[in-house]
Amino acid sequence: MQHPHQHPSPLKGVVAPVITPFDEALDPDPVRFAEICAWLLRSGCTGLAPFGTTSEANSLSTQERIDLLEAAVKAGVDASRLVPGTGCCSVTETALLSRHAMETGCAGVMTLPPFYYKGASDEGLYRYFASLIERVGDARLKIYLYHIPPIAQVPLSHELVTRLVGDFPEVVVGLKDSSGDWHYTEGLLGKLPGFGAFFGSEERLLATLNAGGAGCISATANVNAAGIRAVWDAWGTPRADSLQASASAVRRAIAHHPLIPAVKYLLAHYLRDPGLVRVRPPLTAFSEEKGRALVETLERDCAFGLEEALS
Repeated sequence: MQHPHQHPSPLKGVVAPVITPFDEALDPDPVRFAEICAWLLRSGCTGLAPFGTTSEANSLSTQERIDLLEAAVKAGVDASRLVPGTGCCSVTETALLSRHAMETGCAGVMTLPPFYYKGASDEGLYRYFASLIERVGDARLKIYLYHIPPIAQVPLSHELVTRLVGDFPEVVVGLKDSSGDWHYTEGLLGKLPGFGAFFGSEERLLATLNAGGAGCISATANVNAAGIRAVWDAWGTPRADSLQASASAVRRAIAHHPLIPAVKYLLAHYLRDPGLVRVRPPLTAFSEEKGRALVETLERDCAFGLEEALS
C-alpha cells in the first residue's frame, strides 16, 4: 500500500468551517459570505471549509452551495485555500458539488458519508466513495473524509479509511475527525503516517501536529482564528503550550453552548452586524441574554476580543 505522505495534503493549519450568513428572508447572503471568507483568511485561517456543520450545510440546497462558492471566488477569495463540504446522502449530488469545486479551483472537498442509512457496512461506504471518485472523474480531486459520528451516526472505521487511501492514494488525502475522541485521530495517524488528519477542535491542535497530522478544522476558528493560528505558528517553541491553553479556554467557554448559534452571536456582536445571528430552522438563534453572558465570560476569563472589524 502506498502511504499518503507521498501525496501530501494540500491543506494544513487552521481551517474554519465558515458560517453562512442569511438575509431577513433566510436566504443565503452571498456578498456577506464572501466578505466573511476574506476576513477569516486575513485573520489567521490558513484555509476555509465552507459548507461544513457550522455552515448549516445540510440546511442549504445544492444550488445555494454552488452559488455561494462562486460568489466567494468571484469576489477574490483564493479558491486554492478552500475545501468546501460536498457530502450528501445522494452520491449524484455529492459528485455534482465535488466536480463543481474542482472546476472552481478548490484545493479539495470535505465529504460526509451518506448519513441517512444507519448501520451501513464498510463495504457499502467504500462503494459510495469509490462511486463518487469515478463519477467526478477529475484527476485534481482531493477528498477529506468527514468523520462525525455524534451527528451523522455513520462512523468511518480505520479499516475503511486505510482501504480508501490504499486504493485511491492521490485522491483520499485527509480526514476531519469530529468524533471528539482523540484516540481515533491518534490511532489513524499511527496506521497512516503523514495523513492529512485534522482534529475537529483546536483543543488537540498541538497533539495533532505532534502526531504528524495536518491541523484543526474548528467551528470556533470563525471567532478565534488569530488565537488558534498563534498556536500553529508557535508549534515546536516554548510558547506553544501556553498559547494552546489560551485557545482551548476560549473553545471550552463557547462549547458550553450550542456551537452554531453561539458562534453566530459572537460574530454578530464583535463585527457589529446583528443580522449574522440568523440561523435556518430547525436551529434557533442565541438569545440576547445568553449572548451577553457568553461575551462577558470570554472577556473576563479569556481576555477575548476581536480586533479587526469586517470591512
